[in-house]
Amino acid sequence: MKTKLIILMALYLTIMSVSSQDTLYIYKGGAVAFKSIIANVDSITFKAASNIVSDYDGNLYSTVKIGTQTWLVQNLKTTHYRNGDNITNITANNSWSDATSGAWCDFDNNDANGVTYGHLYNGYAVLDARKIAPLGWHIATDAEWTTLENYLIANGYNYDSSTTNDKIAKSLASTNLWTATTTVEGAIGNDLTKNNKSGFTALPGGYRGSNGLFSGITNYGYWWTSTENGNSMYGRHLISVSYSITRGTHSKPTGFSVRCVKD
Repeated sequence: MKTKLIILMALYLTIMSVSSQDTLYIYKGGAVAFKSIIANVDSITFKAASNIVSDYDGNLYSTVKIGTQTWLVQNLKTTHYRNGDNITNITANNSWSDATSGAWCDFDNNDANGVTYGHLYNGYAVLDARKIAPLGWHIATDAEWTTLENYLIANGYNYDSSTTNDKIAKSLASTNLWTATTTVEGAIGNDLTKNNKSGFTALPGGYRGSNGLFSGITNYGYWWTSTENGNSMYGRHLISVSYSITRGTHSKPTGFSVRCVKD
């Protein structure tokens, strides 16, 4: 009996010449989810997954709806502005600290960290008029981060299910990669299995200081907002030993992760 396959796709496909005796393999999470001799397949229908977003480089992101907002679940990984212009990749410490225009890097200049945690961007890249967010999306403002925080607090996402005060870090943080700790009740690192109730999946990607030095991976997650405060910009950060999210201002040569929210 021949089979008709309907597949939700979020990838690029290369079609090569095949014979009727070749075998079709479909993988999920590295394991074979389906296989069949080509002759037994009647047709294959590809449908784009509605919750998948692509940036200029073709990186794919999933989404999560939290309250009235829709956020990308992953940190940004693009190396181009929306119009196709390159964002400068800076590796040298002194060049990073001297930059006055948009730049990106991976933590410790290690490509593997970029794959896992997304890139780190300086504030100039965040503010550049050419935009680094995918079309239809933008880097969240300070006010939009506050909206997210207030929604989570008011709707019982504090680690103790209370609806006052800021205890939402666990609900924002991913269930892996954070340094484990048992010293602070309700902290991100205190029982990682209880993290990520919101689906936001915040990762501890560390940061790059304005002096070019890297720090904090697995213990800290820092994210830019697109809101300036004088010569600085607002940001947010999470710490493995804390149960709350922190708001602060940082100089534009600093390198942080970036999250986008839907227009």
